[in-house]
Amino acid sequence: MPDATVIGAGVFGGWIAHALNARGWTVTLIDQHGPANSRVSSGGETRIIRSGYGRLSTYTQWARESLPRWLELERRAAQTLFVRTGALFVGGDAAWLQDTRATLDSEGIPAEWLDAGDLQHRFPQLDVSDTPGGVFEPDAGVLFARRAVQHLVATLIEDGVTLIRRRVNGLADIRARRIDAVIFACGPWLPTLFPDVLRDVIVPTRQEVFFFGTPAGDSRFTTPQLPAWVAFDEGIYGLPDLEHRGVKVAIDAHGPEVDPESLDRTVTAPSVATVREALKRRLPALADAPLLEARVCQYENTTDGHFLLDRLPGHDQVWLAGGGSGHGFKHGPAIGTYVADQIEGHAPADPIFRLHGRPDRQRTVF
Repeated sequence: MPDATVIGAGVFGGWIAHALNARGWTVTLIDQHGPANSRVSSGGETRIIRSGYGRLSTYTQWARESLPRWLELERRAAQTLFVRTGALFVGGDAAWLQDTRATLDSEGIPAEWLDAGDLQHRFPQLDVSDTPGGVFEPDAGVLFARRAVQHLVATLIEDGVTLIRRRVNGLADIRARRIDAVIFACGPWLPTLFPDVLRDVIVPTRQEVFFFGTPAGDSRFTTPQLPAWVAFDEGIYGLPDLEHRGVKVAIDAHGPEVDPESLDRTVTAPSVATVREALKRRLPALADAPLLEARVCQYENTTDGHFLLDRLPGHDQVWLAGGGSGHGFKHGPAIGTYVADQIEGHAPADPIFRLHGRPDRQRTVF
């Protein structure tokens, strides 16, 4: 029976462990702070699951493949992990919106184009009057991220995966015995573990997320009245009030470079002012809403925004899985399958996920 060690019990590591375990591998899962802890990207409250990606049909297909497996995990967990809110894509880039609609149509995923008048009628609380319209994906929604990953790891343990809480400082820490595959799925810690290889490929950046209170007795900001929405060209996204915690709004623009281990996770006044400007423009009824909660996390995007799912150079049995921030969570099940196929040699590698050959430019969020 082949033996695998996965370092990182987040969404990537968890689903890779799931895929290998289902294929008969003996799997050990290691995490230094525990599954979906407060320092990791998978420890956030919510993540959008949507198939709209412009022309990037691989991500559209992976999102479609992943949702039923999230729902299967939800059934096993017997707790709500997914809420169908729909997802609305808006902004000034009409070409991207039309590409998104065309890709969704070609993949058989329900979607509709809403012009400015339709948007005003359907979602009057969301001011997008300065946009050409938007694409609405009705079957999209929101995953409860931290809860989902912790349930995923719990099911892995039930199914025979060994979970160890331990810090791994590098490859030498886990080479005491023969292992058929070692997968580092450490998110923003990856460039710290492999600085010579990843220093210029993945850069962890500070990101801040905010939850604002809605007016008393006002249901306009709950689902289905308000969907999850994304304005990519502005770098802004928002979620409806779920579980009475407030409307979530965040800025996708990359913050300063940080160390995820020592990052001060206190929100700053300038960031609150920036997100309030976004509220004033897009959700004007919440312009002066009370800030209920705030969270500081980090992105760990690659230079071109595509995932890193490849071997560590010079080590045929060692794999790197990262670069998922901003859009990776939803794809966890498909990523698990892809990496397991690569390890077992069942499918050709997709060039966009390789370590080498990435453009040297500003980091992108999809």
